[in-house]
Amino acid sequence: MTLIDGKALADKMAVALKTKVDALKTAGVTPGLVVVLVGENPASQVYVRNKERRATAAGFNSEVIRLAEDTSEADLLSLIDKLNADEKWHGILVQLPLPAHISEEKVLLEISPDKDVDGFHPINMGRLWSGNPLMIPSTPAGIMVMLEEYGVDVSGKTAVVIGRSNIVGKPMAQMLLDKNATVTIAHSKTKNLPELAKTADILVVAIGRGNFVTADFVKPGAVVIDVGMNRDDNGKLIGDVKFDEVAPIASLITPVPGGVGPMTITMLMEQTYEAAKRQLD
Repeated sequence: MTLIDGKALADKMAVALKTKVDALKTAGVTPGLVVVLVGENPASQVYVRNKERRATAAGFNSEVIRLAEDTSEADLLSLIDKLNADEKWHGILVQLPLPAHISEEKVLLEISPDKDVDGFHPINMGRLWSGNPLMIPSTPAGIMVMLEEYGVDVSGKTAVVIGRSNIVGKPMAQMLLDKNATVTIAHSKTKNLPELAKTADILVVAIGRGNFVTADFVKPGAVVIDVGMNRDDNGKLIGDVKFDEVAPIASLITPVPGGVGPMTITMLMEQTYEAAKRQLD
């Protein structure tokens, strides 16, 4: 079994990104990433701090706009319009989840598809599914880079994705399909889920349940990617995969933490850089 070290790969890519950003600045463009955070969600605060730190380290223009929990939907949409029109920003990210009184769908629709570095706008989703991607969701994008880095040839392989969210499951399936894998999307309502998962050469788990996938889900020698971020009863961070059980069976496996998470932020930075570079075209 080999551990897929997402943190080490993210650190390596960060060094290369800094060099690319320096060259872009010399050409007169500084990548700009603005993050909008509404309310006081503790997990969101941590994610936003990490994004801000990575953006600053890469040499970006970086700003976090913090808004009160009771900010109105109209005010948030108005702010997004202003950011869309401001050429200083190449990437706009509204941290989810939003307070209950604000429509997530309306907010995602308001962000310009050209600045939607999360890749969640329906236009960007449609471009991904039609084989002409522009901005793509960062977590599956990071997983594809990890597979390539560790020499996993996806073509012709059987892949099972457990989870069907717009953030991970669906775009993950499409990216694997684009690389000629044979893909099944499974979820909590799938019958005989362990048997189905056991057919996978590549198993991606993003179901949001701690230690959900056990040894009886995994074919010997499978590549196992754990997207889960959960807390156990002691507050310890765990994945969706029961690591100690599954690791001895897998050929490659991502740990939690230190696997998929660092790559998500790295791909966000890469997409912001690419959006800035398009300004020169």
